[in-house]
Amino acid sequence: MSDVAPVSVDQLPAHVLEVWHRSREIHSPTVVEAAITRMAVAIHADMSAHNPLLLSVLVGALVPTAMLLPKLDFPLQIDCVHATRYRGDTRGGELQWRSYPSHPLQGRHVLLVDDILDEGLTLAALLGWCREQGAASVRVAVLAEKRHDRNHTGISADYVGLEVPDVYVFGSGMDYQDYLRNVPGIRAVCDDHRQEG
Repeated sequence: MSDVAPVSVDQLPAHVLEVWHRSREIHSPTVVEAAITRMAVAIHADMSAHNPLLLSVLVGALVPTAMLLPKLDFPLQIDCVHATRYRGDTRGGELQWRSYPSHPLQGRHVLLVDDILDEGLTLAALLGWCREQGAASVRVAVLAEKRHDRNHTGISADYVGLEVPDVYVFGSGMDYQDYLRNVPGIRAVCDDHRQEG
């Protein structure tokens, strides 16, 4: 039996606010905005003539996608896919598929947009699935790429907004235990709050 009292669904867990207030800024909102603009310029150059289908990887890519879309000044279609290894935890587990795109991928030039490239396992599964569906090409755009040597999938992103250190980060779509995606910029969790909760 846990000694921790259950939290009502209408109560914010106290440690979430503490994590937010004790976190440190890695990239300011201005820097994030500039990175999104750079990505948009590169994506326009590569994909504007190919009638692309943009697939936003839920839930983390909601904010980066929303920031990116107004900067892509060419016709495109947008859809989403929901596959996650985290489900609110601070460590990844088995990949769980929650929803698939409604648009067929056969013959399409696909742009997968995600919040962060960490170990590459989720993106590797998504890339493989898109190719199995007959996509003509698949490119990957991530707001952030984590600096470490644990990505053994060989997966890399075609468009990377920013690099972040090998710490737990949140903001601009990235979460801490399903909270704080709406925080502007990118912030690092203090070491003593990296445990699963």
